Amino acid sequence: MCTGSCAKCLGTTLIPLAVLCTVTNILLFFPGGKVAENNDHITDEVWYFGGILGSGALMIFPALVFLGLKNNDCCGCCGNESCGKRFAMFSSIIFAAVGVVGAGYCFVVSAVAINKGPICNNGTQWLYPFKDGDYLGDRKLWDTCLSPANIVPWHLTLFALLLVMSGIQAVLCGIQVVNGLFGTICGDCRCCGCCGGDGPV
Repeated sequence: MCTGSCAKCLGTTLIPLAVLCTVTNILLFFPGGKVAENNDHITDEVWYFGGILGSGALMIFPALVFLGLKNNDCCGCCGNESCGKRFAMFSSIIFAAVGVVGAGYCFVVSAVAINKGPICNNGTQWLYPFKDGDYLGDRKLWDTCLSPANIVPWHLTLFALLLVMSGIQAVLCGIQVVNGLFGTICGDCRCCGCCGGDGPV
């Protein structure tokens, strides 16, 4: 597969993932699917905007760059028709690194949130009742949270989704780093034809 086509495929996959991560993070602002009475009743890690900033906004930039590589002008510079394509592939490595950082941020925030558990009311006060992920292996501990209703599965499911999706994003951006290196060194497999050539570069 041409390096440009591969990048376009990666960009096409990253955009819906970025949207899903953003929506998932927004849902976390509604504990148990309900509007929180007080902002202090929302788990701290939700306010770190891992899905909105890390796997959302920061992921849009590399995704758009990857999508544009397929149609990038390969006429290049100084009479070298592959120069433009090679430079574009090199710049995509930088954006891919930005994507890895964004996805990594979301991944870490999600992992911490899952290990820490949600904030909830145990009948007397609002607190974080779980320690070091102990609730993950003992579902009976979930009964400690009396409100919001179903807060533990809500918290666990959404942060687990962010964890998985950000992990996929990091892998896809990592693939583009390798793809970009090949594109920088070897050029794309075809020139766009704007210089009168359709052969390998």
